[in-house]
Amino acid sequence: MISASPVTAIAALAPETLSNWIAVHQDLVVIDVRSAAEFESMHIRGSYKVPLPLLVEHTDELAARLGSRVVLVCQSGARAEQARQRLAGSGIDGAYVLTGGVPGFAAADGGVVKGKDRWNLERQVRLAAGSLVVLGLAGGKFISPKIRMLAGVIGAGLTFSAATNTCAMGQALSAMPWNKAAREPTRESAILQLPAPAPEEDAAA
Repeated sequence: MISASPVTAIAALAPETLSNWIAVHQDLVVIDVRSAAEFESMHIRGSYKVPLPLLVEHTDELAARLGSRVVLVCQSGARAEQARQRLAGSGIDGAYVLTGGVPGFAAADGGVVKGKDRWNLERQVRLAAGSLVVLGLAGGKFISPKIRMLAGVIGAGLTFSAATNTCAMGQALSAMPWNKAAREPTRESAILQLPAPAPEEDAAA
C-alpha cells in the first residue's frame, strides 16, 4: 500500500482554503501527480497533469516553471508529499499538499471535472497485495507450505514501502494497459502546459 510520511502543518492545505485560493490568486498552480488515467477519471478544474514519475525524472525543469504558490494533489496525499519533497530539493520550498486529495476536494464541493470512472492506483495496490496474501496462504495450505512465503514477501514489501515512502507495486501497476490514458503526458507536454511564473505577490492567504 502506498504510504506517506505525515504532512506538516505548514505544508498541508485544506480543501476549503484551496477553493478560496483558486478564486482569488491568479498565480496559483495546482499540480496533479496521479497517473494520467486517474486524472481523466476526476481532477480539480484548472489543475495540471504531471504524473509523479515524470515529475521525479524532470524535477529541475518543472520547478523552473513554477511560481511561489504551488499546490500538489493526488488521491490521498502520499504521492503529493513525495512530489513536495522532490520540488523542495529544487528550490520550491513553499509547495502545499492538499489534505484528502482530489476526493476530499470533491467532497468539500470543490470544482472538479469527472470522466470515465476508474479504480485509483492506491485501491489497485490494496487489491493486488491482498489477493497475493490470500493466494499465498491458500496455496500454503492446499499445495505446498513453501507458497506461504509469498504472504511474507508481500508483508515485507509493504513494510519497506511505508518506511521509504515508495511503492514498487504501485509503479508496476501504473504501467499496466488499463492505467494508461489515451494521451499520456510527455516531458515536453508536462513542461509546456505550465504557465510562466508570475511576479510574486503577498504570500498571505
